[in-house]
Amino acid sequence: MEGFRRMIASIAGWPRNVKLFFVANLLYQIGGGMFSVLYNLYIQGIGYNDAMNGRVVSIQSLATACIFIPIGLFGDRLSRKALLVIGALCSGLIFAFRAFAESEPLLLVLAICSGIFAAFFQVLAIPFLAESVKKSQRLALFSAYSSLMLAAQVLGSMGGGVLADTLQHAGIERVLSLRFTLFVGGIATLAAFVPMLFIRENRKLSEAPKTSPISSSEKNIDAAKEPNQATGTSKGTKDQTGSFMFWLVFTQLLIGLGSGLVVPYLNLYFTNRFGVSISLMSLLISLGQVMTIVSMLIGPSLSKRFGPVRAVVIFQLLSLPFLLTTGFTNVALVASIAFLFRQALMNAANPIQSAVMVDRIPDHKRSVANSLTQTAFMLGWASMGPVQSYLVTTYGNYWGYAITFSITGVLYVVAASLYYFKFRDRKPPKLQPA
Repeated sequence: MEGFRRMIASIAGWPRNVKLFFVANLLYQIGGGMFSVLYNLYIQGIGYNDAMNGRVVSIQSLATACIFIPIGLFGDRLSRKALLVIGALCSGLIFAFRAFAESEPLLLVLAICSGIFAAFFQVLAIPFLAESVKKSQRLALFSAYSSLMLAAQVLGSMGGGVLADTLQHAGIERVLSLRFTLFVGGIATLAAFVPMLFIRENRKLSEAPKTSPISSSEKNIDAAKEPNQATGTSKGTKDQTGSFMFWLVFTQLLIGLGSGLVVPYLNLYFTNRFGVSISLMSLLISLGQVMTIVSMLIGPSLSKRFGPVRAVVIFQLLSLPFLLTTGFTNVALVASIAFLFRQALMNAANPIQSAVMVDRIPDHKRSVANSLTQTAFMLGWASMGPVQSYLVTTYGNYWGYAITFSITGVLYVVAASLYYFKFRDRKPPKLQPA
C-alpha cells in the first residue's frame, strides 16, 4: 500500500503529456484485455479448432514483428505522437471489424492488420515516456505505466468475461454475446486516440547513456578513449551500445519463444483442462494481472537493493517453480495459485528491463532499440503457435501442456542466465603498482 500511495503521489507531479498518455493507454488496454481473453473462445465458438487459433496468433504476431523496426525508425525521425494517434485509431476500427468476421481469409487478414497497428503502442510508448521525464523518474514512471497497463487489462478481461456470461444468462446465444463484447472492446480501443490529440510533443535532444551498456570485462578501454574525428563520439561507446543491443535482442527472442508456447493459450488451458466457465477464467487471468501490479510496485525497491540486472534475474528465476507446477498439476486450485505467482513474478521484471534499456541507449536510438527487442520477442511468439497446437493436439490436454510449459521453463533459464552474465555491473579490477 505504501508503494501504491507513492505511485499515486508521483502521478500528480508528472507532466501533462504523461497524464494524457496514461488516459489513452487505459482505454487502449481495456479493449486489448477484452480481446486477449475472449477472441480465442470466439474463434472456437464459430466452429474452428485449436489449429486455427494457432494460425491467427502466429500471423498476428508475425505481422507485428515485421513492422516493429520500420515503426522504430519512423518514431526516431518523425512525430511519435502522430504515430500513436494512428495506431490507436486504426487498432480500434480493426478490433470492431474482427468482432463480426467469420471466414478464414478475413480472420487472417484482420489479424495481420491488427498486429501491424498494435506495434505502434508497443514500440513507441517507452521512448515517448522516457523523453517526457527526468532520468531519475524513469524507473518509477515505467513501473507505474506497466501497472496501469495491467490494471486496464484487468478491467477489460474481467469486464469482458462477466459481460459475455451475463448476456448468455439473459438468453443471448454464446457467439453473439462474445461478438457484442468484442465490439465494445473495439470501441474502447478506438476512443484512445482522443486523449492523444491533446498531447503537445516536445522532442528533447538525444543524451548519451551514462551507464556502461555491457560489463567491464567486455569493454575495449583503448577504443573507448579514442574519439571519432568525424562525429566527436567514442568508437568504444558505439561498440558497447551495439553489443548491448545484440544481447538484449537475443535474450528477448528466447523469452518470446517460451512465452509463445504458453501465454496466448492460458485461457484455453484452463477451459480445456479444467472446464472452467468464461467468467471464472477471465477472473483468474485478471487476478494474475493484479498480482503483477503488486509485484511491479515492489520492483523499484528490489532494484535499489540488488541492482536492476539482478532484480530482473531474481524475478524471472523465482517464477520457474510456479510455471512447472501449472503445467503438471491436475488440481484446478493448485494450477490457479501457481499461475498467479508465475504471472506476477515473470512480468514484474518488465519495467526494470525498460529502465535498463533507456539508461544505456541514446535517445535517438531508443525507438529502434525497443523495436528490435519487440521484434525478437514477437518473432519468437509467432513461431510457437503451430508448435503449441501440434503438441496439444498430439499429446492431449495434460501431456501437451506439460511439455510446452517445460520447454518454456528451459528457455527462461537460458535467457535469465545470459541477461545476468552479459549485463551485470562488475567492479573494475584494481590496478597493480608498476
